[in-house]
Amino acid sequence: MKTQNIKTLAQLKKAGYSYKPIKEELRQNLLQKLMRKEVVFEGIHGYEYTVIPELERAILSKHNINLLGLRGQAKTRLARQMVSLLDEIVPIVEGSEINDDPLQPISRYAKELIAEKGDDTPIAWLHRDDRFAEKLATPDVTVADIVGDVDPIKAANLKLTYADDRVIHFGMIPRANRCIFVINELPDLQARIQVALFNILQEGDIQIRGFKLRLPMDIQFVFTANPEDYTNRGSIVTPLKDRIGSQILTHYPESLEIARTITEQETAVAQAEKPNVYVPDLAKDILEQISFEARESEFIDSKSGVSARLSITAFENLLSTAERRALMNGDKETTVRLSDFMGIVPAITGKVELVYEGEQEGASEVAKQLIADAVKTEFLNYFPKIEKLQKEGDPDAYEDVVAWFFEQSGGFELLDTHDDNEFRMQLDRVEPLDEVLDAFVDDVSKEERAFFKEVILWALVEFKKLSKYSLSDGLRFKDVYGGYISGL
Repeated sequence: MKTQNIKTLAQLKKAGYSYKPIKEELRQNLLQKLMRKEVVFEGIHGYEYTVIPELERAILSKHNINLLGLRGQAKTRLARQMVSLLDEIVPIVEGSEINDDPLQPISRYAKELIAEKGDDTPIAWLHRDDRFAEKLATPDVTVADIVGDVDPIKAANLKLTYADDRVIHFGMIPRANRCIFVINELPDLQARIQVALFNILQEGDIQIRGFKLRLPMDIQFVFTANPEDYTNRGSIVTPLKDRIGSQILTHYPESLEIARTITEQETAVAQAEKPNVYVPDLAKDILEQISFEARESEFIDSKSGVSARLSITAFENLLSTAERRALMNGDKETTVRLSDFMGIVPAITGKVELVYEGEQEGASEVAKQLIADAVKTEFLNYFPKIEKLQKEGDPDAYEDVVAWFFEQSGGFELLDTHDDNEFRMQLDRVEPLDEVLDAFVDDVSKEERAFFKEVILWALVEFKKLSKYSLSDGLRFKDVYGGYISGL
C-alpha cells in the first residue's frame, strides 16, 4: 500500500511501519548517500576537506551540533541542507500540535485519541520540507517562546484549572518535535534561556512551569554562533556547551578560485538578467581580492569578519553600474571597466566593521583603498613589479608610458560619458600601453584589452608613477609631477 493511501493506524501497522528517531533517520540516510558517493551538501564550496567531513561525522555520531564561525560562512545554509537527509514523509497523529508518532505518542492529546479510536486513529503525513524550524536568538526571547507556558485563554475556553496540563501552550521547540531545530546566534540568547535547554538536550524532555510533565522530545538541534559574540554581546554558558555533542569551526574561502565559484553561483540570476554586460576574468579576480584585502586590512576589525556577501553584493553592484552606464551612453552591450568599481563602494561600506583608525579615514576612503590594494595585488600576477626607484641602466617596462603622460600637459581623461568605442579609442591613444600589454600578457581578447590597460594605469598610480583625480563623470590621469604642480 502506498503511503499516501494510509489514513489510519491499522493501515500503518499493516504496512510494517516502525518508529525511527530523527537522529537515526539522519544517520541512515547519510550512510546511504555516502555509500552511493552522492554529494550530501550541494552548493557548499571550500568545505570539502574541512567542515563537511566534520559535519558528517557528527551526524553519524547522532550529535547535536554547534557551527562556530564568523558571519557569511554558510552556517545556516549547512543547517538547512540537513533537511535533505530526512525521510521524504513521516506519519503523525492527525491534529497533533507536536507531531506525535502514531506508534510512540507523547502528548496527552495523541494518547487519548489513540485510546478512544484505537486502530481507527486518523493518520496524517509530514513532508521533510516541513520538518525544519529556525529561531534567531535575540535578547527579547523568553522561555515561553521556545519551551511553552500556561495559556489562560485555553484554560477559560476549556473551563480547566491551571493545574491541568491541557492548559499548556507549547513553544517552538515542542512544536518542532521530530524536526531539525536551528537556533542562530546562540550567544545572544540570555543565560536563563540557555539553562532552559539543558534538559531538552540531555534528557530530551521539557519542563513547563510547575507541571510534572515529561515529554521525551525527538529533535536534532543545530546551533550557530559567532566567536566574536563570546566577548561582545554574550556567551554560551558552559553546561550548555558541554551538552552539545560536536562543535564545528567554519572558515572563509581559502583561495580566490573558491571565492569566485561561490560568487558566481550566488549571482547567477543577476548575471542572467544582464546578458549585455561582459565581465573580464581579471575584473572577477579583483572583485574577490577585495574581500581578501579587507580581511588583512589594518582599518577593519578582523574579529568581526568580512562576509562572503561582500563579494556577492559588490558583484551585483558592478553589473548594475556597467548596465546603467551603457544605457545612458546608448550602448546595447558593454564591458565592465575598472572605473565601474567605484560603483561597488556602497556594497563594501555596509559589510565591514571599522576600527578607530578606519573611522578616522572614513568608510568610503577605506573602501576605495581596498579596491586599489586589490588592483595592485592582481596587477603583479600579470606584470613585473613597478620599482619606486630605478637603478641607472636597469630596464623599465613602464618608462614609455610614464613619458607619454609627461608630454600631456592637459592630462588624460577616461569618462563615464564615453561610449565603449570612444573609451577604447581614448585608451588606444596611449600607444606604450599596447607595448606593455603585448610584452607580458598573451591572448588578450578585444573585450578585455581595454580593462588590462586600465589596470596598468591604476597600478602606476598606486606605485606613485602617475597621479589620478576623480571627476564628477570619470577620472583624470597625469604624470606625478604635473599633478603635484597643478595641485599647488
